[in-house]
Amino acid sequence: MEPIIHLSPIVFTLIGIGAIVVGFLARLNPLLVVTIAALATGIASGHSPFEVVSAFGAAFNKNRFVTAVWLLLPVIGLLEREGLQQQARRLITGIRAATTGRLLMVYFVFRQLTAALGLMSIAGHAQTVRPLIAPMAEGAAETRFGAVSEPMRRLIRAYSAATDNTAVFFGEDIFLAVASIAVITGVMNSEGIHVQPLQLAVWAIPSAVFALVVHFTRLVLLDRRLERMSRDPAVEEARP
Repeated sequence: MEPIIHLSPIVFTLIGIGAIVVGFLARLNPLLVVTIAALATGIASGHSPFEVVSAFGAAFNKNRFVTAVWLLLPVIGLLEREGLQQQARRLITGIRAATTGRLLMVYFVFRQLTAALGLMSIAGHAQTVRPLIAPMAEGAAETRFGAVSEPMRRLIRAYSAATDNTAVFFGEDIFLAVASIAVITGVMNSEGIHVQPLQLAVWAIPSAVFALVVHFTRLVLLDRRLERMSRDPAVEEARP
């Protein structure tokens, strides 16, 4: 019984993980779920509710720059309400040579280069993909195929988001000051393998180039798939 008694406080502190799992399975508000999980973990670890809330306040005050996103989101919402997506779609429909794949290729290069320079926040899903890139990609498909079915629209939006994710993931490691480079350097040095951040950044370049080639291939195949879907939507809708 002695080991169980010693482990029980640790077990209780994991209650927050259970709260997150249950909350997400119940499809509750993610912010509410995370807040409740943090409160439960803090109280279970022996802190009073006042101490837990004080820790929230201290973390919020220390990381005030994070709240800048709350200023950005209303601006994006206002722009969308005033027709930002419609204007983006109208802009791309005037370029006859543009296709969904070609547009996403241009965005991939832009996103990867800016991530390599450390400008990860210059674009993203909320501020760029949803209000600009996805509508422009849909507009390119409408120009080429006419009407765009709902499965085609969902596919275009998925590839728009995937383009952003892939470009940033393989581009950010080229930047020396990114957190992942610091973590890799620290772990390898602790194991007796001494490397410099510059070495890791240089070796991230081949991976970024390979990711570009692979994703460009996927975008070429996307254009072909959209063409098939425009000709025979029933075949593509039947695909798993």
